[in-house]
Amino acid sequence: MRPIELNTIYNEDCLEGMKRMPDSSIDLTVTSPPYDNLRSYNRDNEAWNEITWKTILKELYRATTEGGVVVWVVSDATIKGSETGTSFKQALYAKGIGFRLYDTMVWRKPHTGAIGNLNAYENVFEYMFVFSKGKPKSTNIIKDKPNKRAGEIQSGSMRKVDGSVKKDNKGYGVKKIESYGRRHNVWDINPVKNNQGGKHPAPFPVQLVVDHIITWSNECETVLDPFMGSGTTAIACMNTNRNFIGFELDETYYNLSLQRIAEAKKCN
Repeated sequence: MRPIELNTIYNEDCLEGMKRMPDSSIDLTVTSPPYDNLRSYNRDNEAWNEITWKTILKELYRATTEGGVVVWVVSDATIKGSETGTSFKQALYAKGIGFRLYDTMVWRKPHTGAIGNLNAYENVFEYMFVFSKGKPKSTNIIKDKPNKRAGEIQSGSMRKVDGSVKKDNKGYGVKKIESYGRRHNVWDINPVKNNQGGKHPAPFPVQLVVDHIITWSNECETVLDPFMGSGTTAIACMNTNRNFIGFELDETYYNLSLQRIAEAKKCN
């Protein structure tokens, strides 16, 4: 059984490849599994079913280090006027096998076309479930939301029994409001234009992956994407000084990921 090497993408089924990964070896996973039957990904979608995603989530739990995080980006198909709810089933199953549902985030995709039921409101978002194995060891929260009251002096709301302001090493008391506050958990990030020239049906925006990597991991740690697709997670890792491991079953997408990584290396 060949060992798993860092900074490598494997052209194989992630179910087979992940079996070779040691326990507690992955700090962060950022991935987007197939969404019901919304995309064909050049192959028969019958291979993607409940047994498959349950097995993958189990392997992710085993391979994730204590305090590690899995970012699971998903949406649901609409069949006969009803959303499948598969995304919720996956989130609840992940909790059932030991993950914490640390945050339910939303990726809002401005200016996208309608998906699903044309008689319902236009669907412009996907879920980003953040699962953690215990308490996350890395929470480098991005602060880029401008504060309207930046520069003002604010009195702390934590008070003693006698009504005086509590001042201790936790930072309560009188303080100056910072220029930027922590970002909301609804992220507005545009999707990739023209799906990389039609080479992949649903590529990640690099910025989406970079922001998750910055938030949930630290430099030199290892990031996994079991559905590497066109290589976006690998490129995001290269841009943030993280190691990556990826699996991609489809040979066309696998070759595309190698090409994009080679091009990214030229620019670094």
